[in-house]
Amino acid sequence: MPYDGDVMHDYLTGAYLRLKQKLTIVSGRLLPDSGDAEDVLQDSFLRLWRRQYPLRSEKEAEALLAKAVRNASLNQRRKRRPVPLETDPPDEGSDNEGKERAYAELKQKIDNELSPTQRYILEEKELGGRTLEEIAKELKMEPAAVRKQLSRARMTLRNSLSHE
Repeated sequence: MPYDGDVMHDYLTGAYLRLKQKLTIVSGRLLPDSGDAEDVLQDSFLRLWRRQYPLRSEKEAEALLAKAVRNASLNQRRKRRPVPLETDPPDEGSDNEGKERAYAELKQKIDNELSPTQRYILEEKELGGRTLEEIAKELKMEPAAVRKQLSRARMTLRNSLSHE
């Protein structure tokens, strides 16, 4: 059967009109702003319209439109996610004593709860910026063993902090 662009547009338009409300709800669950959800739906429809996919049925058009709206909504959500700063700017009313106290408590946990090897690996990896392979070579250990020690150290600290 030869490709007919008008039939494709009819399938796509029919699916769009029939599913518009449901697709707006789906997009709205992924995006905080209902205006963004409607924009994503319209943009997805127009993008598919321009591409002229060779659709053979309305079911195929519905599936394609639903997938396009979902993916576009997820992409929009990722774009809007705040990017963490490398270092947060200091608050004007920051509690330096509180930060110093928290750091001292964490340092005490590191010193008291980790083995000397775990402590060394954690400090070299996190503060020294060294790779696991470099640390392994220096300690004459396998990289997998260093990775395991680092994992155990982090888990110990997480558990200790979560029990407070």
